Amino acid sequence: MLCVNVRNFSIIAHVDHGKSTLADRILERLGAMSERDKRDQTLDTLELERERGITIKSTPVRLSYTRENGEQYTFNLIDTPGHVDFNYEVSRSLAACEGVLLLVDASQGVEAQTIVNAYLAIDNNLEIVPVINKIDLPAADPEGAAQELEDVIGIPAEDAVFASGKAGLGIPEILEAIVERIPAPSGDPEAPLKALIFDSFYDAYQGVILFVRVLEGTLKAKHQILLMNAGKTFEVDKVGTFSPGLVVGQELSAGAVGWVAAGIKDIHDAQVGDTLTGKDVQTAEAFPGFKPAQPVVFSGLYPTDTEDYRKLRDALDKLKLNDAAFSFEPETSEALGFGFRCGFLGLLHAEIIQERLEREYDLDLIATAPAVVYRVTLTNGEIFETQNPAEFPTRDRITSVEEPYIKLSIMLPEEYVGTVMQLLQERRGSMITMNYVGKRVELLYEVPFGEILYDFHDRLKSISRGYASMDYEQIGYREGDLRKVDIMVNNEVIDALAVIVHETKTYSLGRKIVDKMAEVIPRQMFPVPVQAVIGAKIIARATVKAFRKDVLAKCYGGDISRKKKLLEKQKKGRARMKQFGTVEVPQEAFLAVLSTEE
Repeated sequence: MLCVNVRNFSIIAHVDHGKSTLADRILERLGAMSERDKRDQTLDTLELERERGITIKSTPVRLSYTRENGEQYTFNLIDTPGHVDFNYEVSRSLAACEGVLLLVDASQGVEAQTIVNAYLAIDNNLEIVPVINKIDLPAADPEGAAQELEDVIGIPAEDAVFASGKAGLGIPEILEAIVERIPAPSGDPEAPLKALIFDSFYDAYQGVILFVRVLEGTLKAKHQILLMNAGKTFEVDKVGTFSPGLVVGQELSAGAVGWVAAGIKDIHDAQVGDTLTGKDVQTAEAFPGFKPAQPVVFSGLYPTDTEDYRKLRDALDKLKLNDAAFSFEPETSEALGFGFRCGFLGLLHAEIIQERLEREYDLDLIATAPAVVYRVTLTNGEIFETQNPAEFPTRDRITSVEEPYIKLSIMLPEEYVGTVMQLLQERRGSMITMNYVGKRVELLYEVPFGEILYDFHDRLKSISRGYASMDYEQIGYREGDLRKVDIMVNNEVIDALAVIVHETKTYSLGRKIVDKMAEVIPRQMFPVPVQAVIGAKIIARATVKAFRKDVLAKCYGGDISRKKKLLEKQKKGRARMKQFGTVEVPQEAFLAVLSTEE
């Protein structure tokens, strides 16, 4: 059965191709925003999203569209995050749709994420409506971008709709294309209930609010529901739709997109991708493709003021309520004190969480270098996973170490290919293939995930003058020759600065850290050695020079033996101070090293 006058669609695009601006124009055109509520990036609810021009949390909205012939249509626009870190959430949002608007910037053409998002839509059997955006820019080449889309992905250039989100051009044509090209949702309202959870958030009064697409059946208040993968049952309190705020309704039937409040207290019970069905009359099988959110990048977060530890824990608890993919557990560092080991979906996710903690909860934080999960096989046959370098076993206990690899896709102009390939070789990448698309090139490489964690994106943008774009997907684990490098200050190991690095890079990284540490550690009355060590082997050393009192100042000539005696006495005093003295490494030293580490 078709819900003839309903259209469920998403807008997908590479970062900064104008997705949120185009959504604003559609909302304005269809009267979803009053003059008083007008603002840029309406569907971006976080201040951070608007400031940085990225979508972090998706926001759906229900719209009414009337064609010139008087026909009425209901549009459900399901906004999606644009960054690769949130790729799974994007795939679930797309699974709730029948079609997508694929945005391409007329001045930049097809980018890495454009390709990935397009194939994600194709995998979900969605109808793709190509939209060439920003046609009003001086550097725009709409026909060239449409042709590039045909050459790379195979979408006919004549199907493209030309528009400008900023100037409001082409919006009527886009709305008509949605009606004509995107199919109506199917589903039987009388069948057993089957709904896909594509997002959720925590409300202080109602508990977890589920964002659902009803595939089969009908959902009403007082219904008993079952979350199939979580295996938990709840009673529905309210259902409703988005406008874009929450509006309470009577029911949600097959084909509808809406929200459900069922008194769920823990966001981990309501994971994205789970299937919701009736407790008594269940659907035959869950919606395919569910996978629990797994953090892949880990970093330690420590308050610069130890008295803020409790405040940080409360802030992390509150953030976790709205983010099932974020995890944390307490950890202690001899150098940094009490803090938390946090797990993130990727580098952007880590950056966003840290920035929100600092802004919204007024915290000053030190973040240790991000690390991936390594799989270690011990000599006794035991296999364990670790992301904290401090937990890494000694070399004599290890049989092998495996590290995660990614498939990296980079789109760039052909004149930068040589320098980018050189960068990828430095990062231990191996080429899969290279495709030419007009004057642009797509590079496909397999690279260890740990190698792109630090400054890879910045270096890529720098050497390509901002023209290169990247996207990646995880492809599993491979064995690598990895070592743990410890940093010692005055013969004491500083656990927060330990890193796991490939054998070929141990010396260069160790050298860089000890040199930086020697610059920022305050001078003492005795020389302070800073060393990078692997096991018992010192691979790099720098020395913080001692303050030196001029003990010869009172000697006006005289016998040389008297000067030697005074210098010898000073040397013994220094040795005694070094034996009993301790060196406190200041917080600024950690900040300096962790911010410059590769």
